[in-house]
Amino acid sequence: MASYSYTAIDKNGKTDTGIMDADSSKQVRTRLREQGLIPVEVVESVKKMQSKTESSSFFGPKINASNLALITRQLATLVSAAIPIEEALKAVSDQCETAQQRTIISAVRNKVLEGHTLADSMAQFPRVFDNLYRAMVSAGEKSGHLDTVLLRLADYSEKRQAIKGKVLQAMIYPIILTLVAISVITILLTSVVPKVIAQFVYLKKGLPGTTQLLIAISDFLRDYGLYLAVVLAGGFFLFKVWQRSRENRIRFHHLILRLPVIGRVSRGINTARFARTLAILNSSAVPLLEALKISGEVLSNDYAQEKIREATDLVREGSSLKIALDRTGLFPPMMIHMIASGEKSGELDSMLIRSADNQDNEFERQVSMALSIFEPMLIVTMAGVVLFIVLAILEPILKMNSMA
Repeated sequence: MASYSYTAIDKNGKTDTGIMDADSSKQVRTRLREQGLIPVEVVESVKKMQSKTESSSFFGPKINASNLALITRQLATLVSAAIPIEEALKAVSDQCETAQQRTIISAVRNKVLEGHTLADSMAQFPRVFDNLYRAMVSAGEKSGHLDTVLLRLADYSEKRQAIKGKVLQAMIYPIILTLVAISVITILLTSVVPKVIAQFVYLKKGLPGTTQLLIAISDFLRDYGLYLAVVLAGGFFLFKVWQRSRENRIRFHHLILRLPVIGRVSRGINTARFARTLAILNSSAVPLLEALKISGEVLSNDYAQEKIREATDLVREGSSLKIALDRTGLFPPMMIHMIASGEKSGELDSMLIRSADNQDNEFERQVSMALSIFEPMLIVTMAGVVLFIVLAILEPILKMNSMA
């Protein structure tokens, strides 16, 4: 039995869509007619979803982090109640809010019914269930603790979503402030300043230096502002093309890590993500080498990924985890010492979890510190620009008064 996505029309001419389990598309059409619906399109859900994925990876099937965490927690609850996995997937599919989510879970269930493992069944949707997710599910299936692993996955997804939400919330005010500052200064220089300065043009060389500089900037923006925007857009496009090379991305990401404030934030988010991922994988009985490989792949910094690959090679050659990670130069001494202590005491899992908690707290502190520095700097910069404009306008006025 497979799942079919259908589109039908009722007696009033309204379109009805949904998913139905049946042995064939003909059976789906028959059931729809029995319900008083006229079938328009009946397509097997898996084939429909795969065609979307092949046509465009950007528009391929995906579930956001919060919904995936909810689905994972529901599945964990059902599995812990000793409900067979295929029945648990059916129940979760019925609880899904959108047709796309129901289609994905139904497709996974169909693979399980064919005899595949849950991890292999999820592999057909890599944008939904990434390497980390599938590796943990596979480890849970092999160890017989799938419910525990799924609960850890749900907690992990929710925590990542919470951190992402905090960062976005913290960035809203600086972004709005930056856009307002740029807009105000642009309007002043292109619209207001020319009208005011036009009253003093007859002074010509008698204008103060600040006023002449302001006129030059205003004229440049009015005459070449559009060209400047095109040049900036072209530069951004060329930069994106340049970044397609992995070597170039590594150089750029290495430069980011060396910047004073942004580098600390980038290093914090990547080390926190690595520590949390490695802690969950290791505690879920995933082999250390595979756990290191997957943990490196979830990092957003390519230079950090390369360093984790080098650390993985060192561990494969017999080096300890502490020495391998220490040589990357990415992790703080406290985390390295905690990992070394965990290796010696045999409590690496708990030490990794504590390190992950410490890194998350440190990351949040770094973000708060970076924003506390950026906001006043932006305000002072905007105030300085506005002050320059005001002085450049007032100077000729004062000069005219003194002449009078």
